[in-house]
Amino acid sequence: MIVKLLGSVLKGQVAVVIKKTINTDFPFPFDQLPSHPRRSGHDLHRAEQAYLLTLGSNIGTTTTAILATLSSRGNTLKSSLQISLCHFFFNISGILLWYPIPFTRLPIRLAKGLGNISAKYRWFAVFYLIFFFLTPLTVFGLSLAGWPVLVGVGVPIILLLLLVVCLQLLQSCCPRVLPIKLHNWNFLPLWMHSLKPWDNLITLATSFCQQRCCCCCRVCCLMPPCPRDALLRANSNCLETWTREWEVGFPLLNAPHSVRSSLPRQVWVAQS
Repeated sequence: MIVKLLGSVLKGQVAVVIKKTINTDFPFPFDQLPSHPRRSGHDLHRAEQAYLLTLGSNIGTTTTAILATLSSRGNTLKSSLQISLCHFFFNISGILLWYPIPFTRLPIRLAKGLGNISAKYRWFAVFYLIFFFLTPLTVFGLSLAGWPVLVGVGVPIILLLLLVVCLQLLQSCCPRVLPIKLHNWNFLPLWMHSLKPWDNLITLATSFCQQRCCCCCRVCCLMPPCPRDALLRANSNCLETWTREWEVGFPLLNAPHSVRSSLPRQVWVAQS
């Protein structure tokens, strides 16, 4: 509902003003930046522009928190203001850490890498969202179990990730310092360094589910009270039947009323 409301509001003259304001060219020297936000919304074409808008929106959310703390009572004003300022300086520190130096703009490279993987394997986007949701919950659960448990589980995982990153950097930059066996990841099983086996497995599982759904639709096609010519054509057999009926029934749209009135009502519903 919010999206529909905004879509109805941001039309006409309001849309012209917003587009003109957002697409305004910045004066020198800001116009020399390779990633300054000339476009927004549906006009975005580069990850760098989206990255800048995301960083700006993160700062914008902190201002609303600071304004909300000003309405706190006197006995809670100090604590609430302290938390809101922590939020503000945390986001400022993130911008200073991940944007000013081009080499540190790691989120852009990660976003492009995830985008390329998701373009090749569509299911990876869903997997990433689930992983992104479960990881903080797992860390939170381990922290409730105590710091020894969190450190005992988290430290080996972090060390393993650092080892993988270091090996990847050495393979791409200085492979001569590594043994021949470590020049690539082929020494590992295929499922550990490639998504292709997982893609085959997920494709097989989804195709099995589709076959089950088609079988259920086929059973529904044979069950009353649905007439055969009024089915929803959810499988190939039904679709072929529907196509034949369309080709036969379509010329009858211009037939006399006496002829059209004798046809089943479901034919006209399917054609409409």
